[in-house]
Amino acid sequence: MNPSTPEQLAAAQKAHLDTAYGLATKVVEGVERLTELNLKTIQSTLAEAQQNALKAFSIQDPQAWLALQAAFVAPTAEKVQLYSRQLFEIVSATQGRFAQVAQAQYEAYNLRVQTLVEAVARSAPAGSEAAIAGWKSAIGATHTLIETLQKTSQQAVLVAESSLNAAATAASKTARRTAEQASASARR
Repeated sequence: MNPSTPEQLAAAQKAHLDTAYGLATKVVEGVERLTELNLKTIQSTLAEAQQNALKAFSIQDPQAWLALQAAFVAPTAEKVQLYSRQLFEIVSATQGRFAQVAQAQYEAYNLRVQTLVEAVARSAPAGSEAAIAGWKSAIGATHTLIETLQKTSQQAVLVAESSLNAAATAASKTARRTAEQASASARR
C-alpha cells in the first residue's frame, strides 16, 4: 500500500478547507436570513403597536375597547405562527446543507475504506479471508446504521414540522375563537 503523495495530501487539505469555508458560508447565510426575519418582525410589530395604541386611545366606550383588544388576538397568533414557520424553514435549510455535506464526506470516507479493504484483501496471505469478510461485514453494518440514522433524522424533522404546523393552527383557531367570544360579550 502506497502512502499518500504530497500532492494528494495537499488536494485533500484543499478539499477539507473548501468544505469548511462552504459550511461557514452557509451558517453566515442562515444567520443573515434569521437577522432579516427578526428585523422585519420587529419593524412590523412596532408599526402595528403604534397603530393599535392610536386606535385604543381614540376609543371612549369600554365595550368598544374590549372588542378592539379581542380583535388584536387572532392576528397576533397568526403572526407568531408565520414567524415560527419562517424560522423553522431557515433552520431546516441550514441543517439540510450540513446534512448534505456530511453525507458527501461519509460517502467519500466509505469509498476510501472500501478501497483500503480491497487493497488489503488482494495482498493478504492465504487463510485471512474470514478476517477480510468480517471487516467488510462491519463496514456494511456501519453503512446500514448511518443510513438508518439519516432516515430517522429526516423523519424527525418532518414530524417536528408537522407538529409545529398543527400547534400553530390550533393556537390560531383558539385565538380567533377567543377574539370572537370577547367581541360577542363586549357587544352585549
